[in-house]
Amino acid sequence: MSLDTSQFLAHLAARIGAAQVLREGDLSAWTVDWRRRWPGRALAVARPGTTEEVAQVMRLCAEHRVAVVPQGGNTGLVGASVPDASGTQLLLSLRRLERVRAIDAANLTMTVEAGCVLQAAQQAAEAEGLWLPLSLASEGSCTVGGNLATNAGGTQVLRHGNARELCLGLEVVTPAGEIWDGLSGLRKDNTGYDLRHLYIGSEGTLGVITAAVMKLQPQPAATRTALAACDSLEACVALLRLARGQAGDALTGFEVIGRHALSLVARHFPQIAQPLPACAWTVLLELSDSEGEAHAQGLLEALLARALAAGTIGDAAVAQSLAQSRAMWQLRESVSAAQSAEGLNIKHDIGLPVSAIPEFVARTDAALRARWPGVRPVTFGHLGDGNLHYNVQAPEGEDPKRFLAEQEEAVNALVHDAVQAHRGTISAEHGIGRLKRDELQRRKSPVALALMRSIKQALDPDGRMNPDRMLPVAGPPA
Repeated sequence: MSLDTSQFLAHLAARIGAAQVLREGDLSAWTVDWRRRWPGRALAVARPGTTEEVAQVMRLCAEHRVAVVPQGGNTGLVGASVPDASGTQLLLSLRRLERVRAIDAANLTMTVEAGCVLQAAQQAAEAEGLWLPLSLASEGSCTVGGNLATNAGGTQVLRHGNARELCLGLEVVTPAGEIWDGLSGLRKDNTGYDLRHLYIGSEGTLGVITAAVMKLQPQPAATRTALAACDSLEACVALLRLARGQAGDALTGFEVIGRHALSLVARHFPQIAQPLPACAWTVLLELSDSEGEAHAQGLLEALLARALAAGTIGDAAVAQSLAQSRAMWQLRESVSAAQSAEGLNIKHDIGLPVSAIPEFVARTDAALRARWPGVRPVTFGHLGDGNLHYNVQAPEGEDPKRFLAEQEEAVNALVHDAVQAHRGTISAEHGIGRLKRDELQRRKSPVALALMRSIKQALDPDGRMNPDRMLPVAGPPA
């Protein structure tokens, strides 16, 4: 059935209001991805304001066989949340679904709509003396629904897990426009398949997440942050083992930053203080303590003293105020921006067993430099949970854009071969989207891919949900 565009748009406007159906003017905020690698063109941008309006949009799209691209804050890094260039896909923005519906302090949960900005959800929890332990560099603009659709990670995974581990229930609109109310705040419910886990991490390819029940925690009585200097990744791993043994669950952050990554921050953001002298690897540790300031301070100082005595670290700096703690985190969170300022680069979001990371980095660095002399690996990330952002910058003086265009495929093959040899993953927290769709077909087992296609076929038989993301389409939607 061919699409009567004018009729479809008229019906769409009747369901959610003409002001919420955008076709004219600059739509790049919705149609161009965060990295500006995949500019698209939408049939229209639809902005429903309630779950029922989302369902009405989905029923209309099912009737007219229109493909749908759900979108939260459009902060993804793999091209999963923008339309293609055909002008036939409806961009479904969830940003107007922004309410915190309820906070249940006794149950330690909050029910929040998909379009709620993560930082707003954090602040709502904080106002009740509680803590939503999901923290990302983009938390001022990413949304809870997008975090769940991509199973976002961030800096608290070491202690609290990815977005998946923080979600107890979902509300989802199916491709046919039915509403599944799975907003349970239960921690135990063995009544069949756990459907929420199909939608978490599905990148909008199975349905539309409209609300979620998220786990909360009591606010920690004290938080302490420190930087430590290590001369090798082996020493960083040893420090992690020591910190886990001495601090236990109080260890809530363990980030690593390579020398070159920090040099880029110094070059492009000289106003950001770097408390330690230049070293091979800098570790950012954070302890969140339930007993109080003095206990947290004593625990951190004892840990660092033991690490210094053992020669695991060469130097350390402990934040003496909230401002100093924020400055240390700013140092870590500015690496991506510094990379962007340096020029286009080849990004990898890989996961490995922590024990395999030193060998992986040493061998892969050497292989890259042997093939592309002068190439600059920019390595940083969440060592505590085995997730590295292992990015590759062009040699000094070489055109970054040309290096990306000419060498990305070969660099990816080298890096991902090494990841696979260490039984790792090519995507730890960013997802698949368009960027890694074809790579997934090469790297995932045939059995796993067949199971994924079966799920897609069962829940989205027409192939209209975010087509050609994560899994390639077998053909055009019917």
